[in-house]
Amino acid sequence: MNRIDSLSSLRQPHFTRRAVLAGGATLLASCSMKLSGALTSADTHVGSYPTVQAVIRFGELLKERTNGKLSVQMYPGGQLGNERDTLEITTFGGLDFNRVNLAPLNSIEPLTIVAALPFLFESTEHMRGALDGPIGDEILASLERHGLIGLCFYDSGARSFYNTRGPIQTPDDMRGLKLRVPGSDLYVAMVNSLGADATPMPLDEVYQSLAQGVIDGAENNWPSFESGRHYEVARYYSLTRHLLAPEVFVMSKISWDKLSSEEQAIVRQSARDSVPYMRQLWDEQVERSRKTVLASGVSVNEVDPALFTDKMTGMWDSFVTTSKQRELVDRMLSMRTGKS
Repeated sequence: MNRIDSLSSLRQPHFTRRAVLAGGATLLASCSMKLSGALTSADTHVGSYPTVQAVIRFGELLKERTNGKLSVQMYPGGQLGNERDTLEITTFGGLDFNRVNLAPLNSIEPLTIVAALPFLFESTEHMRGALDGPIGDEILASLERHGLIGLCFYDSGARSFYNTRGPIQTPDDMRGLKLRVPGSDLYVAMVNSLGADATPMPLDEVYQSLAQGVIDGAENNWPSFESGRHYEVARYYSLTRHLLAPEVFVMSKISWDKLSSEEQAIVRQSARDSVPYMRQLWDEQVERSRKTVLASGVSVNEVDPALFTDKMTGMWDSFVTTSKQRELVDRMLSMRTGKS
């Protein structure tokens, strides 16, 4: 079995999470990294999505700066599984790189919870400023003990609630709604604290679940709401902007350790150099997606965030439990300007 066949087999229904764990040694043996060939990277989003394009750009920089020795083969659109599965494969070295949301990392590394706290960031500028510096570096470094090398943060935009029933103006409007969330205790607690019924579910199952009435809604940014075609079935989008949690680009530590120190430095710098490119694409995509959704006739409404932040106090206390987490939260809050 070659490397790609081995990875592709993980998509088959019989290949369970337990099988991935039990077969880790076999997977590593059959998928060993070949530095003369392309390294692999996965993303659940479609090929045109800004995070996918940013990793492709990263691969181009890597190839140029190593004179062709290192390059990246990208597998977008969930070809190799959902984020939780591909993240696990990455820790085994079966994938070299991976772009993931913070949610699946929350259960393994407490520091990642900080950047995922609802209503922590007052704006995109606040989020970028906090995570581009020492605070972000500390969160990325915390992933190494879990078999991952944190390379950089990509934008994930402002997440808001959408549903099939009606506009959300206050938390009372959320009472009883079944809302999809990523598989994270923090997301579950956040939605439940607002009176809705949190339903963890992979992103690729959301459209069908909305169409069939399995769930009433979900929460995400403009590009995901549009590119996943969720707006076709969930016709109410309420701009709570409750999360500005970033995406994370990581490398398998097993793959990282096979690189020379010079190559490692090139990987780090190339990843960071892909961030401005991603952000430019992201800002452009947000505007295109917003226009597409509005043109379709979806009902979009603003909300008063204070009505929702009042519900978050107890939830923050439940998840910010260590002195290091509290220190990072305080440092991020100190960077607020008071501007919305």
